[in-house]
Formats: sequence, C-alpha cells, structure tokens
Amino acid sequence: MSRAAMPPVSRDVLVHPDAGTLAHATAARLLTRLVDVQSHRSPVHLVVTGGSVGIATLEAVAQSPAHAAVDWSQVHVWWGDERFVPAGDPDRNETQAREALLDALGAALPTGNVHPVPAQDDDVTDPDVAADAYAGELAAFAAAGAEVPAFDVLLLGMGPDGHVASLFPGHEALGTVGRPTVGVEGSPKPPPRRVSLTFEAIAQAREVWVVAAGEEKAAAVARALADDPDTPAARVHGTERTLWLVDVAATGDVPTSEPDGTPEPTS
Repeated sequence: MSRAAMPPVSRDVLVHPDAGTLAHATAARLLTRLVDVQSHRSPVHLVVTGGSVGIATLEAVAQSPAHAAVDWSQVHVWWGDERFVPAGDPDRNETQAREALLDALGAALPTGNVHPVPAQDDDVTDPDVAADAYAGELAAFAAAGAEVPAFDVLLLGMGPDGHVASLFPGHEALGTVGRPTVGVEGSPKPPPRRVSLTFEAIAQAREVWVVAAGEEKAAAVARALADDPDTPAARVHGTERTLWLVDVAATGDVPTSEPDGTPEPTS
C-alpha cells in the first residue's frame, strides 16, 4: 500500500466541553464533510465506529435536520472493526449503528451501500474467515491496484488503554502487514473474538477522526499525542488530515487547535 508509506500529516486537536457536546459537534462536522465531499466527487466512503461516543454521534446525525442535505444513495458505510458474534447480537457495532442511524435513513441509504463485517454463523466460523471475506468486499470497491477504498472519513473510538478499532496494546494483531483486515483472537476487552482493519488500511483514509471522551481516556490521549510507540492510537493518520475530537475530561495539558471547542469550517 503505497499511500501508507507517505509521511503522516499533522494532527489537529479539538476540545469540547463534554461528551454530549462532542457527539453533536462531531455529527455536525461529519454532515458538513459529507456534503462538501459530494460537491466534488461521488461516491463517498465513510467508516463508522462503535463505543458510547461513536454511537451517540450517529444518533445525533439521525436527529439533525441537516442529514437530509446528504445524498445517502452515494454514501458507502463501512466499519473499522467488529465483534465476532452472530448477526443481530447487541454487541455488534453493526447492530448498534443500525439502531442509531442506518435504519432511520430507510430507503435513502441503499442496502448495497452498507458493508457490515460478516457475522459469526455456520459458514463463517472464525474471525480469520470473516476478515478474509471483508477484505474481498473492500477490494471490490477500491480503485485499481488498491486493497481498500480511499475512505473520505474514518471514525475511530479509543479505549482507556489507547486501542483503536480492535488493535490492542501488545496484541499480535498490531504487527499485521500486507493485508487490510485481521482476525483477532484473545482480545483483552470482551468479546474476545473480533475483526479489525489493520493500520495499513486505516492509513489509506483521507481523513482519520479519533473521538474520545472521559477522564479515563486522558492518559491515553496524552500518550498518543506524544507519539508513544506502545499506544496504538499514536499510529493512526489520514493522508490529508488527522483530527482528534475530545472533551475536556479527556485532555490534560494537551495543546489544542481550537481552545473554545468551536468546530472550524470544513474545506
């Protein structure tokens, strides 16, 4: 993946007063970004995330009247990681995203534009099989010679340990190279079996947005922004922009691009 070898772009850190404000501001920023991209090209490829703020952001998108400004027929939805459990399980990021936003969009978002990670069933019996199938789906929508689409926005949550997607500190999945997806066994956070995009795949995104809220995330945020090599979140970058969207509780003495937390205009 040649784009992954490019030097990382600088990171912007935008601080919001609290988790609720963060979710609504991220939703507004996302809708603006989708409309802006659609004024230049289609389709748009969006990677969504789970977690409390990630799902709250999707709920805020559904609640916003501005979501009608997006041509959802030209938006493709992907996931950065998934819990390897049966379809419809409440632990699945897909299930939560459908309840928060995707079902509410109805016919505006074609079924074929939604690309969930294969769920556990009689044919897909382990995370590696699901990862291989998801890699094939990604490749089918990628440009010639690429393994994944050039995601326009890739949203990531971050855990208190600094993990992103299902790439956990010290886990062997961190070292996966030469492929866009990886099956994860023995995740330190339940459920233990998962599927994740790799760092190489994440690095193909035009914009990577890391969303984190809460005092329990503050130490990991500081480590990541200090480029701590043992913190997975420190390794994620977009090719055009890397954006950290956090609340006050998740920051310590981290320098910010916008001290008042007001979203800047999206170009």
